[in-house]
Amino acid sequence: MPDAPQPSPYSLADPVQFAQNMARVFEQAAEIARLIAERPQPVLGEAETQLTPMEQVTKTLGAVAQAYMSDPQKLMDAQMQLWNSYGQLWQNAWARVLGQPAPAVAEPGRADKRFKDKDWQENAVFDFLKQFYLISANWAQEMVKNAEGVDEHTRRKARFYVEQIANAVSPSNFALTNPEVLRTTLATSGANLIDGLEHLKEDMAAGGGRLRIRQTDMTAFEIGRNIATTPGKVVFRNETFELIQYAPTQAETHAIPLVIFPPWINKFYILDLNARKSFVKWAVDQGLTVFIVSWVNADEGQARKSFSDYMREGFLEAIQAAQDATGAEKVNVIGYCIGGTLTAASLGWMAAQNDNRVNSATFFTTQVDFEKAGDLLVYVDEEQVKWIEGRMKDKGYLPGARMADAFNLLRSNDLIWSYVVNNYMLGREPMPFDLLYWNADSTRMPAGVHSFYLRECYMANKLSQGKMVLDNVRIDLRKVKLPIYNLAAREDHIAPLASVFRLGRYFGGKTRLVVAGSGHIAGVVNPPEANKYQYWTNETGAATLEDWLKGAAEHPGSWWPDWGRWIAGQSGPKVKAPKPGSGKLKPIEDAPGSYVRVKSEP
Repeated sequence: MPDAPQPSPYSLADPVQFAQNMARVFEQAAEIARLIAERPQPVLGEAETQLTPMEQVTKTLGAVAQAYMSDPQKLMDAQMQLWNSYGQLWQNAWARVLGQPAPAVAEPGRADKRFKDKDWQENAVFDFLKQFYLISANWAQEMVKNAEGVDEHTRRKARFYVEQIANAVSPSNFALTNPEVLRTTLATSGANLIDGLEHLKEDMAAGGGRLRIRQTDMTAFEIGRNIATTPGKVVFRNETFELIQYAPTQAETHAIPLVIFPPWINKFYILDLNARKSFVKWAVDQGLTVFIVSWVNADEGQARKSFSDYMREGFLEAIQAAQDATGAEKVNVIGYCIGGTLTAASLGWMAAQNDNRVNSATFFTTQVDFEKAGDLLVYVDEEQVKWIEGRMKDKGYLPGARMADAFNLLRSNDLIWSYVVNNYMLGREPMPFDLLYWNADSTRMPAGVHSFYLRECYMANKLSQGKMVLDNVRIDLRKVKLPIYNLAAREDHIAPLASVFRLGRYFGGKTRLVVAGSGHIAGVVNPPEANKYQYWTNETGAATLEDWLKGAAEHPGSWWPDWGRWIAGQSGPKVKAPKPGSGKLKPIEDAPGSYVRVKSEP
């Protein structure tokens, strides 16, 4: 007897239960729609007199469209190319139906995780949908790329907007065109959609009526319990930051302490996620006396703070506090991302004052020249900055959710749409992941500091030109003649390698450039025990990035030991390890302190 036919994975398990569940789905959807409709609408103010983000999108894409309207032949050729690709896809689809081999017209990139389900390849219908989408998305990007008479900034924004639109309309984001979601819906009679809508409702409530997508299980972590746990004490506090001094793990440490200045765009514990991943703990274990700045989560009280205030009340006071705590005459410093930009500018200010209390500087993925500043440039022009300033004017800060959204959009497939599918369509809970907990623990940006950073650094690029002024002092980085360790990340989209490479040319001292594998976070937080990635060094250096990479030696694993050897040479002899509270500064509370626990509003 012939084998019985296998049931289709796309058959309905229980039609009655499915009908009942669909009724519940419609009820839940109506409830969510009601909550959205009842959400208080923002009061129109000065911010709304500027172009809204949607108007900026329309204006930008309109500039690309105008470029083609002025050249009808080029538009016709582009449309013909699109239809030819569609025709080839249609022929290949028919060939597959007839059992003939047919090469793909369009394939997703190697890093594209949206189409990993086997039916995107094996099922002719889903394969057709996938390729039709990829052909269309790639064609739209080519239209932006080939538009003539469009300035580079407008082209960059148009490329970003087209990418966001294409990511949003991917067939992987819709229940009927995603094979995994469709199979799950039919197999569970729609129970996954009920669970998903419940998750959506919870996320809407958590965001105060504004969707706040959960990327991880936020209940799985607690600051001070299983995250940010390296022992230490808060030994100094002002209205701008807390300073944590970590407890030594050795009887003797190097005489010159280390002060770390993380970005205030995120919280400091990216460098102290847990004992296995903690750069802080690793540095302490190398015999260093380590301090870290925990920036305040800005509120109305920081509304009038300036970049100069963050230099005086942040950088300079942290250095003085570390000296008071240890009795050291000098300190070594690390600046990470925007914390590194502040560090660089502050070192320039100190050099102008002949203040030599800093012995060496390490920069993690830091920019001082913003000409090649990467993906974030899509958010920076006069219209957009004015809109942001309008948003900050009322309370004196930019809400943390705004910054989180901006960063998530840079990787929207990974950080937005994958969770839309997992949480709301498949009805699953997100997995616990400490890095994503940190990513979701957003901070507020003080208005004056943020506006200065966007205008003076991203828009005017004044720090690299020697035109930045802090506290009435013009900053000239050439006067900074310290030894510098400059860490860049090869796949960084926030502070690109080409941009970070330039840092060394602006300082007056010797710079050691090291390029880590991976990106802005994983390239930095890469403990040796993980045996992941690699890093590159070039002992002879080079004038251009291309030549530097050609002559670079690749090393497996983490760059931390390379830095450990370098910083040991900058840190003086071993002395009796100073414990938190043993100097002039007495402990205020246990690490990780209070400022890091302050949450941003939805």
